[in-house]
Amino acid sequence: MIRAGIVVTGTEVLSGAVTDRNGPWLSRELYALGVEVAEIVIVGDRPSDIEQALSLMESQRLQLILTSGGLGPTADDLTVQTVARHLGLEVFTDAELEGRIEEIVRPLRARRGVDAEALRAGNSKQATIPRGAAILEPVGTAPGLVIAAGGPGRADRVVVVLPGPPRELQPMWRQAVDVEPLRGLLAGAETGQLRTMRLFGVPESQLAQTLRAAQRDGVRLDLLEVTTCQHRGELEITTRLRDADAGIYGAFEEMMAATHPEELFSTDGKSVDEQVAALLSGRSIAIAESCTGGLLAARLTDVPGSSRYVRGGLVVYSNEAKVALAGVPQELLVAHGAVSEPVAAALAQGARSALDAEIGVGVTGIAGPGGGTPQKPVGLVWLSVAGPGQQTLTRSVRLPGGRAEVRERAVTVAMHMIRRALQHQRQGVAAA
Repeated sequence: MIRAGIVVTGTEVLSGAVTDRNGPWLSRELYALGVEVAEIVIVGDRPSDIEQALSLMESQRLQLILTSGGLGPTADDLTVQTVARHLGLEVFTDAELEGRIEEIVRPLRARRGVDAEALRAGNSKQATIPRGAAILEPVGTAPGLVIAAGGPGRADRVVVVLPGPPRELQPMWRQAVDVEPLRGLLAGAETGQLRTMRLFGVPESQLAQTLRAAQRDGVRLDLLEVTTCQHRGELEITTRLRDADAGIYGAFEEMMAATHPEELFSTDGKSVDEQVAALLSGRSIAIAESCTGGLLAARLTDVPGSSRYVRGGLVVYSNEAKVALAGVPQELLVAHGAVSEPVAAALAQGARSALDAEIGVGVTGIAGPGGGTPQKPVGLVWLSVAGPGQQTLTRSVRLPGGRAEVRERAVTVAMHMIRRALQHQRQGVAAA
């Protein structure tokens, strides 16, 4: 299998000011092409650190190295010069490329205060490339490069130099796969599959026990690359496999479905957000939130096209807002308190009524760090989903973690309650 390394450059990424999106994205793209990513290294803008990362990857005999970032016109953007020096390649200013960059930045010249000489110098810098490199046309102002590092006409080692902004890197990568010598290198790759299952309500320790049981029952997990991680209170199982091992993965999936029939909610990789969006087609939903402060409404509306089914949301943090906006009876608040089953159900019904929606959701809880009591501790959240007629699903959960974790996990629980309520409604309609 072809193995690759990714060097993400940028002091802003290394310091944590910016989150790296390029490394994981490129890793997924490469695996789909049959390339195994051995490592992703994040370094600052210092040339010595970039060269050290390149040397490390060469020492591991990686056939493909990708860099992202450091292609801009400023003095600290030194990736191209560093890669060229490391590979022992002469650089020159490509006049035609400089002209194309000049056309891209021409509108900037009309702006007041723009230094024309600095603009020309930046264009020249970005058009200075190693001899023999294949040019990837700029998506912004910076070109990318594909370099045969093994020597002229050889494709045993390839370096691809890409820009940092994801909006530029992603379309440029799609150019790169059709450019020699990368195209020739990828022709020898063995394609595989990347499959994802998602579970909700299963602890990692129980999943580990399930995986051990699968191996005891003869499922050849040793031939699959199975990784698990917690994400938003869910368990995500990602499996990399060769096409030849698809039958083994099928047996693994069947075993998971038999062992966790209620908890396994996705075998095609779709998130609960995507599933809820599909189930809400032709319906409408409204939300009344207290402790989550609008996070559930934000998550529902993260999905493109959500305006077709999300009527709106009420953030009813105070008791007065619960009464005035969601129509919660004052006597319920007095008798049971804001964090209670009756109030959660009243919030769900109130959201439906106030915003004229088919489905209403209510969330109320104690996110902390203060405000808890022995009867109602920090992390207690009541949730309710109300459908047509008297169909209401209400439950409480005790969520671990700090304030942010409690709020995020409460939203995930709410999403799964919505999914289950909608599935039951659909099954009921089908049965009728």
